[in-house]
Amino acid sequence: MKNEATKTTQPNKSTDAQLLDLLKRVLPKATHDPKLAGQIYQAIELELKSKARAAAFEKFCDKVELPDLDPKTVDAVQRQFAAAFGDGDITIKSNRKEQTLAVEVMLADGNQFSSEIKVRELGPEATDEQEIALKFVPFPVCLPGDDELVWLLAKRENMTADEAGIALTKLEEDFWASKTGQKLLRDRVERGFPEFIARAPGGMLSEVGLKRHYRTPEPVKMLRRSAPTVKAKRPVHGE
Repeated sequence: MKNEATKTTQPNKSTDAQLLDLLKRVLPKATHDPKLAGQIYQAIELELKSKARAAAFEKFCDKVELPDLDPKTVDAVQRQFAAAFGDGDITIKSNRKEQTLAVEVMLADGNQFSSEIKVRELGPEATDEQEIALKFVPFPVCLPGDDELVWLLAKRENMTADEAGIALTKLEEDFWASKTGQKLLRDRVERGFPEFIARAPGGMLSEVGLKRHYRTPEPVKMLRRSAPTVKAKRPVHGE
């Protein structure tokens, strides 16, 4: 009974992660061609990632406040999408008759997302800050051989540390392969984790369930314990 209780308290992997783990075990048994197995795995992984990005895009659109279609409001929405999808081409067009805002995002990897946002004003309960405060937990990371410098990140509470680490590693590869990353490399920016974490758009991190609190690492502070105070013994009457 104790073992069963322990299992139920452990965080579960996402359905997509479970499917990919299953494919890793099944594909080598289903075909003796390792190249074909790798191609199938990669195709399914890309499809799942595209599906997750589409869901994240729709969720992002649902949170955008659009009280009107004034130029200042539309410009503010444009800046929100630019901050979230920095390496993508963003097209926004307002429709005053239908009171909607058409948004289209073309990412560097070829994925394209589009949606229509209706004019409305969301209440304070739907703000992004409250969701982050409720659903993100600390996820400090450091580089091998330099464990005294720590980047303070956060991960969604339903992710394990291993899952968050895998997502962060994969995201770094995607960043350097993106249009923004390729431009930085051409500008002779060193390809490394510090440069990636300092330049990756916040929306790119949130897509995989991560958040950056600080762009630069902080040294681990070791606390010094003060010596215990020795109380003087009170003399006993007659001594």
